[in-house]
Amino acid sequence: MEHFPEYDEIHVISDIHMGGEALDFQILRETGRLAGYIGWVGQQCPEGRVALVLNGDVFDTLAERSTGYIAIERAVEVVGRIMGDPSFRGIWDALARFVALDGRTLVFVIGNHDIEMSFTGVQRLILNRLAGDDPLKRGRVEFSTVGAGYSCTVGGARVYCTHGNEVDAWNYNHYESLARVGRRLNAGLGFDLREWRPNAGTRMVKEVMNSVKERYKWIDLLKPETQAAVGTLVVLDPAQAKKVGDLLSIFGEKVLSEKDMNQRLSADEPVSGSPGPLGAAMPVKEPWLGPNLGEASSVQATANVDSLLLQAEKNLGKPLSQLAEQDGQLGTGQLILDRLTGWMRNITKDEALRRALKDWLADDKSFDLQDQDDTFKAVTANVGQSVNFIVTGHTHLERAIDMGGGRYYFNCGTWIRLLRFSQSMLKDQGAFKPVYDVLMDGRMETIDRATFGDASLVMNQTSAVSIRQEGGQVVGRLYHVLGDGTGNPEEIQRFARP
Repeated sequence: MEHFPEYDEIHVISDIHMGGEALDFQILRETGRLAGYIGWVGQQCPEGRVALVLNGDVFDTLAERSTGYIAIERAVEVVGRIMGDPSFRGIWDALARFVALDGRTLVFVIGNHDIEMSFTGVQRLILNRLAGDDPLKRGRVEFSTVGAGYSCTVGGARVYCTHGNEVDAWNYNHYESLARVGRRLNAGLGFDLREWRPNAGTRMVKEVMNSVKERYKWIDLLKPETQAAVGTLVVLDPAQAKKVGDLLSIFGEKVLSEKDMNQRLSADEPVSGSPGPLGAAMPVKEPWLGPNLGEASSVQATANVDSLLLQAEKNLGKPLSQLAEQDGQLGTGQLILDRLTGWMRNITKDEALRRALKDWLADDKSFDLQDQDDTFKAVTANVGQSVNFIVTGHTHLERAIDMGGGRYYFNCGTWIRLLRFSQSMLKDQGAFKPVYDVLMDGRMETIDRATFGDASLVMNQTSAVSIRQEGGQVVGRLYHVLGDGTGNPEEIQRFARP
């Protein structure tokens, strides 16, 4: 029987997203609070064993302008730049103080924005920054970078932490390819970047979203990502929408990732028709444009992702020049652009954006703690009954769900900014106009300051999960870290397991 690390308590945070060479490209705002929180965790249970788990997307190398889909020979340089950035230096100082304490363990779990963390050179860089040559300190740092997550026990309860992108076909890491790159780096062999196959989400960020962020810094702060961010992109910058259409291989890459995902979280092979990640992680019948915009459109504007996927699968491996020639289709991207933006002839841009947001946020459950979203369904379908607490991240959206039978699921949310549009902001064109003006200003400092009525546009919410022994129980909590991070967090949801 395998023995897992035993702790008196663990604390889990996710999606810190340290990265971005310019301040307005950095989506992590509460850096001082995070440093304070790390210090607070270090002081808990002084005589016991305490772990701090950074549950994926610790770095955001995709936000670095100097990198492509992945930094390989330059991985150490890129991650070193992020660690040395004045914006983030205090966080690394706090982590160094944490690993200097007896009975503390710091765990790095890989996400989909920090895949370079799988390289041994990057791991050594992190160890040197946090622990120097001290073997005791170095022994308090662990890495989980092969997609297996991190398992431990607290008071006899088994805990499993995983980022969550393992069940997301858009953002699935090709771990075998990462291992191959790592082997070549260790062997002193070069690597041709043209051989690297990025996932669909990475391509979307680097080829499309980063260009839009130059003007609209807030675009990747929207939730839910699929409907809100991509759809808003169509409204704000139709030229970028055409690029998405022309990059049919982005959709094709999603198809390939769906075929590659082999129920990464379990030891079993995928079973046809099973409720595993292929079915649960990414439903494909989601309209790009909804009924409010449809009312203003003179053309059919509901190009479904599933039809694009089918076309992309047929076209995999074919150059765009060949696609343009076949069947007389001169640029599939132009066809998609025409379908998605026909309404622009009949509606002003501010009203188009308001209607789009109303469509995409209608019946939205992004901020419902008990919503059993796709990540919940796919992860829990692939984790055994012996696991009592499951903790994910990736979606940036908090969850706290009692699964019954003494089993509990948490998503520990994020530390980056999140935008939240209230219904009063979207009520009508007049109410939305001040919001629209702030968004069109585009600067992050303007977004940060914006308030409408009693509501701020940017949520002041930094989330964490703790699981600890308390008397004869193991108690799991979702909480919000407040102020400078050094005080007791605010409890949002509590589950106690006898």
